[in-house]
Amino acid sequence: MAPPTQHHANPPADIPPQLSDLHCFTETEGVITTTMFDVPGYRVIKVLGAVYGLTVRSRNWAASLGMVIKSIAGGELRWFTSVLYTARNDAISRVVAETKARGGNAIICLRFESGELGGFAQVCAYGTAAIIEKVDPAVQVPPQLIA
Repeated sequence: MAPPTQHHANPPADIPPQLSDLHCFTETEGVITTTMFDVPGYRVIKVLGAVYGLTVRSRNWAASLGMVIKSIAGGELRWFTSVLYTARNDAISRVVAETKARGGNAIICLRFESGELGGFAQVCAYGTAAIIEKVDPAVQVPPQLIA
């Protein structure tokens, strides 16, 4: 008898192939990032404080006009999606750089906020920079750190 198939109510996001830098692990440069309050198998040796990465993006007026026309028909505004992914990646890069400058190797409770600021898109990544060490030898190295 064949195993039952799983049906997903929400299929995975359709990520355009031209966006090659969507994954956080490409920018962490060995810094472990987690949205959790801890890192299983590790312990916090030292808390280095809150770290932030900010970016503000302007909209290309020609692309904006095209997107307004596209919005009449409905559907995803891929150019804006691309801008937000790029802004998010820049924010991650900056929060990682600040963590490394403080001597940290992890960002715990990584969060994002985004919004509009006078017609510009802004993205903020923030979390707690820390120095952590592995305490459980059975824990696998996070995949973003495997070279």
